[in-house]
Amino acid sequence: MTNYSISMKSFLLNIFNGRIVSPWWILLIDLAIVVNAYLIAFVLRLNVQLASYSMWDFISIGGWIMVVYLGAYVVTGSYRGVIRHSSYNEFKQLIIACFSAFTFLLLADAIAKLNEWEWLKVPRLVLIFHFLLTTMVSFMFRMIVKETYAFLTKKRTTINALIYGAGDMGQITLEAIRNDKDNHFHVVGFVDDDSTKWNMKLNSIPVHSWKKVLESASEKGVEEVILAINNISVSRKQEITNDCLDKGWKLKVMPSVGNWVNGISNNNQIRDIRIEDILGREEIKLNQKRISSGLEGKTILVTGAAGSIGSEIVRQLLKFPVRKIVLVDVAESALYDLQQELLLSYYDVPFEAVVADFTNSFRMRQVFELFHPQIVFNAAAYKHVPLMEANPYEAIRVNIGGTKLMADISIEYGVEKFVMVSTDKAVNPTNVMGASKRICEIYIQSLAQKRGIETAFITTRFGNVLGSNGSVVPLFKKQIAQGGPVTVTHRDITRYFMTIPEACQLVLEAGFMGNGGEIYVFDMGEPVKINNLAKEMIRLAGLKLGEDIEIKYSGLRPGEKLYEELLASKENNLATHHEKIMIGQVRPHDFKRVGRLVNDLLFSLHFENNELLVTRMKDLVPEYVSNNSCYSSLDKVKLLQ
Repeated sequence: MTNYSISMKSFLLNIFNGRIVSPWWILLIDLAIVVNAYLIAFVLRLNVQLASYSMWDFISIGGWIMVVYLGAYVVTGSYRGVIRHSSYNEFKQLIIACFSAFTFLLLADAIAKLNEWEWLKVPRLVLIFHFLLTTMVSFMFRMIVKETYAFLTKKRTTINALIYGAGDMGQITLEAIRNDKDNHFHVVGFVDDDSTKWNMKLNSIPVHSWKKVLESASEKGVEEVILAINNISVSRKQEITNDCLDKGWKLKVMPSVGNWVNGISNNNQIRDIRIEDILGREEIKLNQKRISSGLEGKTILVTGAAGSIGSEIVRQLLKFPVRKIVLVDVAESALYDLQQELLLSYYDVPFEAVVADFTNSFRMRQVFELFHPQIVFNAAAYKHVPLMEANPYEAIRVNIGGTKLMADISIEYGVEKFVMVSTDKAVNPTNVMGASKRICEIYIQSLAQKRGIETAFITTRFGNVLGSNGSVVPLFKKQIAQGGPVTVTHRDITRYFMTIPEACQLVLEAGFMGNGGEIYVFDMGEPVKINNLAKEMIRLAGLKLGEDIEIKYSGLRPGEKLYEELLASKENNLATHHEKIMIGQVRPHDFKRVGRLVNDLLFSLHFENNELLVTRMKDLVPEYVSNNSCYSSLDKVKLLQ
């Protein structure tokens, strides 16, 4: 490229990027097009008969047409768009403006002929020619500017990509790519499973079948596939992922409209496919009417609101006609981040962010006194098994003490419904964390059976949540990004997994079932081998196990199980109207006994060591047998007794 062409390109880019052409200049250019189109239209219509029109008639008619078109442009604002970013809406405004002016001139001409107003009479064929010429030239002017800018800013290093989905989302994705000057994608084709769309063209781009693409895409040099479908089964998504991995293509995803950041569609929304996308399950169908009627006009308090589960519960609640949501969390920075997210993502959101420790009796009574919540979602807890195994004091103080306090205050202030988030680790617990959550379940259940209690107590129990803070997926991602090794505790260890939105949707659904006292168990699907999960994530990262990265087996951590359970051996489950939610039929517990033992346990925090505290937990939960833990010796003493 010569120095002259480079300098010319730089000059044009400066003009475009600096937006030297103001809207008023655009308006003047549009009016110039109107005037020139008028001249051409007269020549086309009258040809050699131009001499039969006086110069005054010619000028007055032209001035009249220009005034009408000027009014149409001003009213519609068709000149106010940034020409280099002209979209469908800008072109539509232009057509509306031109057609409005044309229609007005036709009506004016008809009225002029009825009243014999010679100065308003315009040959209709002139008006038709003029309308067509003005519309086409104005459209061409905008297209030339748009395409010139696209050519000047086009990246020379492009990635050949296919858009999987030739529906609305696919076309939105194409538009987002084309409108972003910084994008690296060159879309070479659409793919769709609908055979009626095959061999068609959308925006001059062909639509293919997936089978044809797999057979011939190498000829097009395809490097990436962008998945842009709203409704696609998880099994189909898994098949596409495997095909892409086999071909060595990167797979990316365009999120559905509801998941766009700040509600904006752009090239930056296109992200790499995540393990959550292919381990999740089919979309959950909620009883929106029941949930909505239960939440309408209510003030809701969420503890642990800044955590993975708590924050998603808040996002789900915002979709319903609630009166106010009170976000309670002791983590100031995380709560601030959530607050800012909600302020940016939603308008007029009825929420209050409260920095508070839910184990502090005085502070929580202040909060209840100020807001008088009618529904409480208790999602606050310590959840990391190894940390709680080393710090039973905190597991008892926070998990048990905090939950007990929230439940007691909820009764005191007449809360209608109290929903507790529990875990599969509470079933036949082998660690301090699981035992602490099981004690919470027992206390909540016994409290629900106490006479005279008007608060409905609900417990929800589910397994691991994909992508939650501190979970295995973020850990594996970090290890893969660092080049490995990826650490797995045991080759055969399995876990139940659920996505964060899925888990929180079921929490809401379960929260408005039954009369209280139930433990709702979620259908977690089939357990996943963590070893296979690690291998799949390595593949998704475009790496090869054994060549690019290794898996290291570190051994079970203190208190860790090989297999998690959702129901204890002495429990049965009953079906509900929702196929993914069951009721765990747990044995009843006497509140007087449970209340006394829990109070003794909390009081003992002030003077007993870890061994004595864990012994008390084992008395409360007889099925609690430590695994790979320093507290395993307590079980031997228990057997000898």
